[in-house]
Amino acid sequence: MGIVTRLVNAISATRRMPRPGVLVGRGREDSWRQYPADGLTPQRLTAILREADAGDAAAQMALFEQMEEKDAHLHSVAHTRRLAVTGLPWEIASARNMPGWAGAGRTAAEGEGADAAAAYCERTLRALPGFEESLAHLSLAVGRNIALAELVWEGSAEGLRLAEIVPVPFERIAIGREGELRVLTHDRDREGIALPPDKFIVHAPQAASGHPLRGGLLRVTSLAYLGKHFAIKDWLIFAEVFGMPVRVARYAPNATPEEKRELLDMLRQLGADATGIFSKAVDIEIKQTRTPGEVNLYENLCLYFDREISKAWLGQTLTTDTARMLASAGAAAVHDQVRRDLRDDDLRKEAHTIRRDLLAPLTRLRFGPDVPIPHFRRLPEQRFDPAALGATLDIAVNRLGARVPARWAHTALGIPEAAAGEEVLKGRAAGD
Repeated sequence: MGIVTRLVNAISATRRMPRPGVLVGRGREDSWRQYPADGLTPQRLTAILREADAGDAAAQMALFEQMEEKDAHLHSVAHTRRLAVTGLPWEIASARNMPGWAGAGRTAAEGEGADAAAAYCERTLRALPGFEESLAHLSLAVGRNIALAELVWEGSAEGLRLAEIVPVPFERIAIGREGELRVLTHDRDREGIALPPDKFIVHAPQAASGHPLRGGLLRVTSLAYLGKHFAIKDWLIFAEVFGMPVRVARYAPNATPEEKRELLDMLRQLGADATGIFSKAVDIEIKQTRTPGEVNLYENLCLYFDREISKAWLGQTLTTDTARMLASAGAAAVHDQVRRDLRDDDLRKEAHTIRRDLLAPLTRLRFGPDVPIPHFRRLPEQRFDPAALGATLDIAVNRLGARVPARWAHTALGIPEAAAGEEVLKGRAAGD
């Protein structure tokens, strides 16, 4: 252990700074899997959810992982919901550029400090290996309602430096006797440890009644998942038993046992190869066992549960069930707006978590507790009609004198900014 690391550890112990190094880590047991979805019954599902309520989340987390693997529709809507957030670019905004700064009586020095903190945090996170993967891991909390990532600090000449962010396996999450969140380590693999300050990013976007293992969308849709897969199982049995016509052969009353066995083998061959050789004395009849419309029962059950899953994840069904549901363009726009409302809510919750658990310790450890903490925000794609936007900019800039950032105007119009020395189009001079 180097001198700098020993010094940082000593300071951390006295000032309650985050401990350097990896606390959770990974071991061979993290590659082991449970398969609770295999042979899942309503009784077993209830037991798994109750175990999670009591603090043991391992079976519930393993079930949630299997649910997305085994159900293509659930995987699709869950990925759509997460991608609406993780697919957007992000930036670190200075607190000075956020609403409410001007009316708070801030000084120029505070503004400069806020800008420096934002620039430092963005530079650190841009260079951090695996940060995008960590954000994708945290987005899984939409379904599981809890996701943890460990902040790995290391000592440097300037103090503690963020070296890495490591996603915490979901099987390492536990709840203590007092309802507090705990994490299982190699040394404390049963009861776990309480989360040290400034050491973990904890994303719990939809906690119900303060319990971090309730409220996730995978828990909400677990019963629909179970019902759908019971329907699929019965559908496959129905197809196996009644999907193939019954082959009946009538033999003469004086047929010997050997002739009967030979006739049975011929019928089996007829089923496998659709060909067979029979004597003229044998009467063959093929009966159709399925009447039209019987199979629709299972299909309709599966579609019903798919729609329930879509409602839970996307707030609507029109964008995922267009083959069976006819609606106007206005209804489609309303359904799409519902999905955008959910995305905006996810964006707000993600931004709050990142600012609280990541940007706050980064700022405090580098600049002290008095510097305003910057904000994490995604940049949703904004679609504008170029003609309407041009008219708006004309009024805002030329008539009202509004100070519109040129970079924003380029982005909104979809026109890249010219590099230094690059040839540009020559527009008409004003008044021509």
